[in-house]
Amino acid sequence: MSPWFPSSPCTTARCVDVPMRAAGPLRRALRALAAVLVVLAGVLVARLTWGTARRRVTALWSRALLRALGVRVEVRQGFAFFAGAAGAASSGAPGPEAPEPEARLVVANHISWLDPLVVAATMPCRLVAKREVGSWPVVRGLAGGAGALPIARDSLHGLPGAVASIADVLRSGESVAAFPEGTTWCGRGSGTFKPAVFQAALDAGARVTPVALVYRESSGPRTTAPAYVGDDTLVASLLRVIAVRRLVVEVTVLPPVTASSRRELADLAEAAVASATGRLPALRPALAASA
Repeated sequence: MSPWFPSSPCTTARCVDVPMRAAGPLRRALRALAAVLVVLAGVLVARLTWGTARRRVTALWSRALLRALGVRVEVRQGFAFFAGAAGAASSGAPGPEAPEPEARLVVANHISWLDPLVVAATMPCRLVAKREVGSWPVVRGLAGGAGALPIARDSLHGLPGAVASIADVLRSGESVAAFPEGTTWCGRGSGTFKPAVFQAALDAGARVTPVALVYRESSGPRTTAPAYVGDDTLVASLLRVIAVRRLVVEVTVLPPVTASSRRELADLAEAAVASATGRLPALRPALAASA
């Protein structure tokens, strides 16, 4: 098993919820049509943008696609401590952030194919994506236009080069977002943060900002409807997303974590995210030392 491509025990049959309140057929059709139009517009715009403009356009496009799919994003500033919980006031719909004084490595838990859109919509960054994305029609153009960093996660030989590429981007002043669990979980459970990507932050001297993602139906209970797990297909998952009457994703931006090794950084970032989602990880040495 590769450290970039671990497995998850989650499956659609066992883990994925049916929406408590379903959208009607007309609303679903309108959402699907709007999403297609936004994607087509993104393919055209992706060829015309670069640099700082690329990051801003990617954020605007991500917000537009989420809105088209009926997904509301609520951003909040959180605090985290081991065996604690995050909390802060919601800021409502996503909006442009103040310019960051320096690049950061953003790390988040991974539930759905929506996650990269959510992160890109709430903070300017380049996304780490599996190299297979480059072979997908339409998605290839969108990922390239957004400046995604392709990673061969199933190749140990390519791991040092991938880390070096991420570190170079961080040194250039651009932030990078990654999902260090390496695969998706349904949201009821979570995976271990793999340490490899954190080496890039250490090499570049960049701070690490954990971000916690939680999906809910409206302001009610959590839902696993957006999860993209097991043998799920993108089309099936997309149909579930547009079928939820009001899907909300809570984005909790947590304080940066610091440590002298990549394993400590991974453990502390994982604990911070887990404290915000209520999914506490097993106690490992780095966490025990900070408790």
